[in-house]
Amino acid sequence: MSSGSPPAAIAVIRVSGPDAGLALTRLGGSVPPARTAKVRTLRDPDSGDVLDRALVLFLPGPDNATGEDCAELHLHGGRAVIAAVEQALAAIAGLRRAEPGEFTRRAFSNGRLDLAEAEGLADLLSAETELQRRNAQALASGALSGQVEAWRIELLSLAAMVEADLDFSDEDDVADLPPAFMARCLALANEIGQWLQAPRAEVLKEGYRVTIAGPPNAGKSSLFNAIIGEDAAIATPIAGTTRDILLRSVSISGVPFLFSDTAGIRDDTSDQIERIGIERARRELAQADLVLWLGPDDDAPASAWNLETMVDLPLHRSKLNPRHRVSAVTGEGLLELRHDLVSHALQAMPQPGQVAVSRHQGELLGEAETAIAEAAMASDSLIVAEQLRVARVTFDRLTGRAATEDMLDALFGKFCIGK
Repeated sequence: MSSGSPPAAIAVIRVSGPDAGLALTRLGGSVPPARTAKVRTLRDPDSGDVLDRALVLFLPGPDNATGEDCAELHLHGGRAVIAAVEQALAAIAGLRRAEPGEFTRRAFSNGRLDLAEAEGLADLLSAETELQRRNAQALASGALSGQVEAWRIELLSLAAMVEADLDFSDEDDVADLPPAFMARCLALANEIGQWLQAPRAEVLKEGYRVTIAGPPNAGKSSLFNAIIGEDAAIATPIAGTTRDILLRSVSISGVPFLFSDTAGIRDDTSDQIERIGIERARRELAQADLVLWLGPDDDAPASAWNLETMVDLPLHRSKLNPRHRVSAVTGEGLLELRHDLVSHALQAMPQPGQVAVSRHQGELLGEAETAIAEAAMASDSLIVAEQLRVARVTFDRLTGRAATEDMLDALFGKFCIGK
């Protein structure tokens, strides 16, 4: 079943493989014309009992989602109807339940999409914000794949020049590598480098990581709750209430954030559990994209935003030049803080139309960039040829031409059943 959880208005069951048409014949009596929705009365092949009156489609391969014959049954979405049809299908020899992501994996195996497009589809299914959707849609539509293929074609052209130099260098009609060879290699490496300088996909998937930090009783948990809009953290006047890292993913104006509330940082505690919480807080500071600092100005980490909090209290801690003055109780300054956070986070995220590569995609592109740059500088044609081969292999790994089964299992295992 490729539709949502029942009960629902409609449930869609998909069948893919050489006997997809047989499944329609056994349940509905005949195979409808290709790509034409027809109403059929579905019956149990053994008992003849009516299972449902449904719309059915036959989508012959290879010009469809999986590249092989497919059938779709659009049922009424009650649990009993779905269970009866699934049981009838399972009784047909040769049919079995699909594994998670098997439809998409068959599309990959049959050349309907490459690995980068499949990864984009996985991101699209998990997208929760407009920014995430745009980037995933670009990947799934082949934006990265098309660019990698263009680089690969240029790489093959360069490799052909080197092979000619190696194979026929003793013949009069083939000269040594021309001066333009190095320039083309460097231009290709620089173009890949520009993609590597762009924001990565992880900041979109995981959210822009903002850590709220400071000494005990600085108002961290109260501010954390006010920003995310829920009472997730326990806020009390008792010092050391927060002992561990509290994480919340939220979307503000369509921008994904990951906020963390941390233990109060101080050096004079004898509480062993609190000391562990403080160490975890320091580690969280190190991996944050941005720190909102609620403590003394002189103790603020580098690049942190200094915030003056609890401004509704007459005796609150004043700061010389805070970036924002806020109150988690009255809401003063919170709207301005949120707007500032959104503007700041957007600068670290891909711009509209820009494709963000993932960490492992970036690692592969980095390997290709290094190999091509080294090929440009090498004087031995054998070394040049080897570096260009290394670059081509990394391109093939990125698009799936040289993907390992373990990697494919890990990717397609993230998909739901029916996708």
